[in-house]
Parts: sequence; structure tokens; C-alpha cells
Amino acid sequence: MTQAAEATDEELLARVGLTQDRDAFAELFRRHAGRIRAFLMKSGAQAGEADETAQEVFVSVWRRAASFDPAKASAATWLFAIARNRRIDLIRRRARPEPDPNDPLFTPDPPAPAERVLSDQSRDAAVRGALAELPDAQRAIVGMAFYDGLTHAEIAAELDLPLGTVKSRLRLAFGRLRGALGGEFRAELDDA
Repeated sequence: MTQAAEATDEELLARVGLTQDRDAFAELFRRHAGRIRAFLMKSGAQAGEADETAQEVFVSVWRRAASFDPAKASAATWLFAIARNRRIDLIRRRARPEPDPNDPLFTPDPPAPAERVLSDQSRDAAVRGALAELPDAQRAIVGMAFYDGLTHAEIAAELDLPLGTVKSRLRLAFGRLRGALGGEFRAELDDA
């Protein structure tokens, strides 16, 4: 009889947790795998699902044996709690509907018309050009507000500036952008 065969379940779990003792793990598996499989089948799992879930339980035991606390529960209780949780996960997976491949969310957007792509590219170039013409202090604040998504207060804190200075620089930057970009961008800039 081996040393693992004489040990209690708690001792086996401790050995697996501390030293990843393969003999102790094999003994735990020999003692409990069949009972866990039967428990899973009694709770509604098919034979194949029960086998797979029992294997998942023992993978969890191998990985998490160090977290076993004999003061909280017996080794068998701990093993069956893992099995119960895996069974719940299996039921939840089964209850989730399969995604419909014909769902409009899974179809890519149609390509944009060529004239729209060109328009977008010229618009982007115009905006980049107008931003490049801003003074560095204004450009930095516009970037932080619109590219980084920071609030005025966050910008003020990050740049160690008064809140009023940040707002003034943004207002001046918008005025310059309106002038540089012209009427077609006026409505968007007024919304900002």
C-alpha cells in the first residue's frame, strides 16, 4: 500500500497544494472521480458532459489545491462544491442561445462609396491642418479634451492650470478652428 493510499483526503489535498504531489492527486482522483461523475449525472448531465465536467473539476483541484482550507470544509465537501459550480456553469452555457449567423450585428457594414471616402479623407486633412496651425498650448488642450476624453477639470489638474485658463484656451481654439475650417464645420464646432 502506498503512502498516498493511507492518507486522508485533507492530507492529500495539502500535498497537492504544497508540492503538486502527483501520487496524492492520483489517489484523490481514484477516490472521488467516480462519485463526482455520478453526482453530475444525477443532476442531469449526459455521460459525456459528466466525464468532461469531472475532468474540469480535477483540473481545478490541481490548480487550486493550495487554497483548500480544512477549517472551512472537508476535502469531499470542497471537491463537490467545485463540481456543483462546474455543473451550474454547464447549465448556464446550455441555456445561452446560439448566436444567429444571419443576425445583422454579425454582418459587416457595406463599404463606403468612393466619393464619401474621398470626402472623409479631405475633411480629415483639413482638420489636421487647422489643428497644426493652433498654438501649442491650445492644440494640447484640444487633444486632451477630444482625443483623450478628459474633462476640463482633469485637463486643468494634469497641466496644473486654473480651470478658467483651460476653458479660455478651448474657446480661443474653437474660434480659430471655425475660421480655418469654414462654414461646413461650423455646426459641428458649435455643438462641441
